Amino acid sequence: MSQPNTAPNIVFKIYQILYNHFGPQNWWPGENEIEIMIGAILTQNTNWQNVEKAIKNLKEETNLDPIIINKLPLKKLAKIIRPSGFYNIKAKRLKEFIKFFLKEYKGNIKEMEKEDEKILREKLLKVKGIGKETADSILLYALNKPVFVIDNYTKRIFMRHKLFFGKSYEEWQEYFTKNLPKDTKIYNEYHALLVKLAKT
Repeated sequence: MSQPNTAPNIVFKIYQILYNHFGPQNWWPGENEIEIMIGAILTQNTNWQNVEKAIKNLKEETNLDPIIINKLPLKKLAKIIRPSGFYNIKAKRLKEFIKFFLKEYKGNIKEMEKEDEKILREKLLKVKGIGKETADSILLYALNKPVFVIDNYTKRIFMRHKLFFGKSYEEWQEYFTKNLPKDTKIYNEYHALLVKLAKT
C-alpha cells in the first residue's frame, strides 16, 4: 500500500484549515433522505445545477414518492430528469435503485438506516449503476453512516501536494479513516470542503 509522505495528523490539520477558511458546507443539499439519495445518483458526471433542475422536475411529477417513481415508464422518467445529462442511463439506474429500496426496505428510510453499514454497502453495490462513490455518498449523506467518500477531487488535491498516492478506492478510504476520528460530521464536512477547494 502507498504510504503518506507526511505525519498522519496532517490529514486532520488540513481539515481544520479548510473548515476555518471556508466554514461549514452543510452538505448534502436536499430536503430529505430520499432526495439526497436521488441526488447522489443523478450527480454522476454532471454539475449540481443540472441535478437541481432534474430533481425539481421529478418533485413536480412525483413528489419524490418512490412508489410513483417506480410506476413511471422509463422513457417518461428519462424525459423528467433530462437536465441531469446521460438521462437514459440515469433513468435506468434510478429505477434500479428505487426497486431495490422498495423491495429491501419497503420504501422506509428508517428500516434502511437500521441496516449495518457494511451489509448495506454490499447491497448498494449490487444495484446496477451504483458504484463505490455513489454508495458511500448515500451512506454518509442520506443515512448518516460513518463512511468516507472518495472522489476525483480528493485524489487530485492529495496527489498534487504529494501527500498520498493510493492505487485503489479502498486504499484512499483507509488513508482517511485511519488518520481521522470516526466521526460522521467530520467525514461529511471534509469531503464537502475538498470539493469546495477543488472548485475554487
